[in-house]
Amino acid sequence: MIRLGRISYVNMAPVFHRLTAEVEEVTGVPTELNRMLMAGEIDIAPISSIEYARNASRLRLLPRLCVSSEGAVDSIQLVTKIPLGRVRTVAVTPESATSVVLTKVLLPQADRLPLEAAAEADAKLLIGDAALKSAFEDPTPHYDLGRLWLERTGLPMVFAVWAAPEPVVDGLLELQDALVASVRLARSEPERLAYEASERYGYPPGFLARYFEKLRYSFGPRERAGFYTFLEMARDVGELAQVPELRFLQDEVTVA
Repeated sequence: MIRLGRISYVNMAPVFHRLTAEVEEVTGVPTELNRMLMAGEIDIAPISSIEYARNASRLRLLPRLCVSSEGAVDSIQLVTKIPLGRVRTVAVTPESATSVVLTKVLLPQADRLPLEAAAEADAKLLIGDAALKSAFEDPTPHYDLGRLWLERTGLPMVFAVWAAPEPVVDGLLELQDALVASVRLARSEPERLAYEASERYGYPPGFLARYFEKLRYSFGPRERAGFYTFLEMARDVGELAQVPELRFLQDEVTVA
């Protein structure tokens, strides 16, 4: 049975909405799944874009799936009381490597501190459910990194890609088909998706419906252009030695 990683955040709800494939589901935050995948503890997972790039020689990508947004994503927020141009220190989450690097790309002048130092930092980076919750509870201005990226580049931001370590296990392309089918069904019944996700994660259904509309899961041409641009900019700020070629499970690509 394929060991499939699942990010523990609500953004995975559409992908797993009605997944029919028989898998062993392993849940964790992005950095945990990164580690488990590279250690061979799981067979495939959505992992941080930057971690794929750092380990691309050992990994293969599913050609039809990613996690991205074109503009605001809601679940990646920089929280600060001062203008972004004056931010000199950012307390960053340990849960997402891509968001931390994206912060450095967007705010290269700012030093990064551990999240425990948030009280002393000019800003703090929150991702996933913590970012969604903060938007409800904290009146401090929030800056959406998906929106900032789009304003900077005009392209989608790819936060995660589905990757498998070589040698890949059998059945991954069939699993990809099942994941794509789940996303399509979720898109066709947004109210049901929102209510079921609300029961699992605790957010209001209307809020989740709007959130899911902002997420993209197809790894199409614009997403790939945004992905390459992010990797190039990560290299330019010293977070990546070189930009790798994307290596897929198969050459022919059909966009979900």
